[in-house]
Amino acid sequence: MVERNGYYSIIVLNHSKLYWFLFLLSGFAFSQSRLNALLTPSDSLVTSKRNTVVATEASLATLSLVGLNQLWYANYPQSNLHAVDDNGEWLQMDKLGHMYSSYHMGSMGANALKWSGASRKSQLLYGATLGLAFMTTVEVFDGYSSQWGFSWGDMAANTTGAALFVSQELLWKEQRIVPKFSFHTTSYASQRPEVLGTSMSQQILKDYNGQTYWWSINMHSFFKQSKVPTWLNLALGYGADGMLSGNANSYPSETPRSRQFYLSLDADLTKIKTKSHFLKTIFYLFNTIKIPAPSVEYKGGTGFKFHSIYF
Repeated sequence: MVERNGYYSIIVLNHSKLYWFLFLLSGFAFSQSRLNALLTPSDSLVTSKRNTVVATEASLATLSLVGLNQLWYANYPQSNLHAVDDNGEWLQMDKLGHMYSSYHMGSMGANALKWSGASRKSQLLYGATLGLAFMTTVEVFDGYSSQWGFSWGDMAANTTGAALFVSQELLWKEQRIVPKFSFHTTSYASQRPEVLGTSMSQQILKDYNGQTYWWSINMHSFFKQSKVPTWLNLALGYGADGMLSGNANSYPSETPRSRQFYLSLDADLTKIKTKSHFLKTIFYLFNTIKIPAPSVEYKGGTGFKFHSIYF
């Protein structure tokens, strides 16, 4: 759970890259008009599309779980199902990663069913809970591994992510608050590369010091009659610093651990008007990432700091 939890915080981005690659391949096989027609959501249920969605999601989930088992769990002995309390580790950055992943996997599941023409009830019942189901399975894997354990804190974060998507759909029929992710490299990875990563790709997954999780709020959706641009968002961020291990006592850093809070601007890419469903799909996938923008940071112990560009 400690060194591996970074996997969750970026799993959706990895899936986004896969979908992006598949769409690029499709562009070579279809003309632009045919590709646009392919990506257009159906007005009513198309059974063949729904079956494609179910088969694709089942295949991706199976491959991910098999790969995770081979990459992580196979190297450690198994144990009886047991639970651990890791709520105090990594200043809760790992829990935000769970919430973020569960939200976006559920969002993708719901939108995939929407593309097939499935009912709104099916979208929320079967699609939006995709991330929760997947990550619950992984949590059970943890519970049977002697290296980690089942975490009720992780499960609470997974449930929160799914609930955030479903509740907004039920309340507003749109997503006004979207969790987003950003990352920058830090000096901590070089101090403990075996835990925080030796390369950029590993550090994105493992170095919680460089991760920031955001709640990107679409202002126009709360003030429909205002002249605020429909795509302009206000972003509230959370990060942490000074962490070389999950627990401060196990591997202390010379820099005191601290929480960081951010206020910034962002863009809701899904609000950009276009008739191209291909572009709408691309905008939707990249709407999981916070755009670089001026930001105000408040850090415990040092106070406020302005960043002309923060990512």
